Amino acid sequence: MKKITLAALILGAFATSAQAQSNVTIYGIVDAGIVHESGGKDGNVTRLGSGIASASRFGFKGNEDLGNGLSAVFTLEGAVKVDTGIGGTGIFDRQAFVGLKSATLGTVTLGRQYTPFYLALSQVADPFAAGYSGSAKNMFPTVGANTRTSNTIVYASPKFSGFSADVAYSVGEQASSNEAGRQVGAVLAYSNGPLNARLAHNSRNSDNPTAAVVADRSVSIGRNTMFAVNYDFIVAKAFFAYSDNEGLNSSAYPNNTAYTASAVRASRDNTSMLIGATVPVGPAGTIMASYIRKDDKESFNHDADQFAIGYSHALSKRTNVYTTFAKINNKNGASYTVGDNSEVGSGDRAISMGVRHSF
Repeated sequence: MKKITLAALILGAFATSAQAQSNVTIYGIVDAGIVHESGGKDGNVTRLGSGIASASRFGFKGNEDLGNGLSAVFTLEGAVKVDTGIGGTGIFDRQAFVGLKSATLGTVTLGRQYTPFYLALSQVADPFAAGYSGSAKNMFPTVGANTRTSNTIVYASPKFSGFSADVAYSVGEQASSNEAGRQVGAVLAYSNGPLNARLAHNSRNSDNPTAAVVADRSVSIGRNTMFAVNYDFIVAKAFFAYSDNEGLNSSAYPNNTAYTASAVRASRDNTSMLIGATVPVGPAGTIMASYIRKDDKESFNHDADQFAIGYSHALSKRTNVYTTFAKINNKNGASYTVGDNSEVGSGDRAISMGVRHSF
C-alpha cells in the first residue's frame, strides 16, 4: 500500500509540473435534428440529420508555453455522425495541425486546416454561420478543398490597429507535378467594435497529371475572391458578402445530380451575393435571415436564388434548439440544393428542427 501511495504522489507531482507548462482541452459539438427535404428527383425525404447547425465533432487542442512570448500549439479534430455513431473519413479528418505562436510575430501552423476563404464565409459573411438549412454553403463555393485542405502551411499575423492577415499554402503532392493540386489562399481582415470585414482570395490548381490522355488534362486555375462584412447595430446585425468565381472547380455544385440522372456541369464564371441579418429576440432568442443570388455569366445561365429564415433559442451557454427553412429557385437547369452544415441536401426546399450541445 505504501508503494502505491508513493507512486501516486510521484505521478501527481509530474502531472502538476506538466500542467504548469502546458494545457490540453477536450472539446466537441453534438448536433442532431429532423430534416424534411423536397423538390428533387427523390421526392420528399425525411431524415434524422447529424450536424445541421454545426458539424458534430470531437477534438483536442492545446498549447505549451515555451517562454519569451513563444508557445507551441496543436489541434486534432474528427467528425462524428450522431445519427449512426460512425466517425468521418479518418480519426482526425476535420483538422490536424501543429505549430508555433509568437505574441509579436504571429502564428505558423502545419497540417490539415481551414482555408482563409471558408473562415471568412462562416465567421463573417453568413448569418447562419455556414450551418442550418439556410447555410451559405448551398450557393457559395465551399465544396471540397475550398473548405479545408491537407498538407497546408498557414501564417496568421498578429492584429495591428484592428488589421490582421492570413496566408495559406497547400502542397499538391501529386506524382509527376509540383503544381497540380496546389492551393494558395489569403485574407486581409479588419475588426473594430461592431464592424468586421474580410477580403479573401483562394486559388486552386486543378491540373490532373495522371490523366490517361494528355489532352484531357485541365490547365485551368479556379479562383475565388470574396468581400465579406457584418456590422452589429445592437438591435440587429447586418451581413453582406460578394464573391467572384472563375475557372475549373471554382464553384462546384454540392449535389449535381439532385434533379437529373446525369451530372450538371458547374459554372466556371459566376458571382455569389448575400445580404442577411440576425435579430435578437428577448434574452435567449435569435432570428436569422438571408437572401443569396447566384449569377451565372456563362451561356448556360444557371442562375439561382435562395431565401432562408430561422430561429435559435439558447437554453444555456452551451445548448440551443433551432428551426430553419430555406427555398432555392433554380433557373435554366441549375442544380443548387438546400443542405446544411454537414449534408448537401436532395432538393430545393428544406425545413429542419434540432438541438445542439457544445462541450
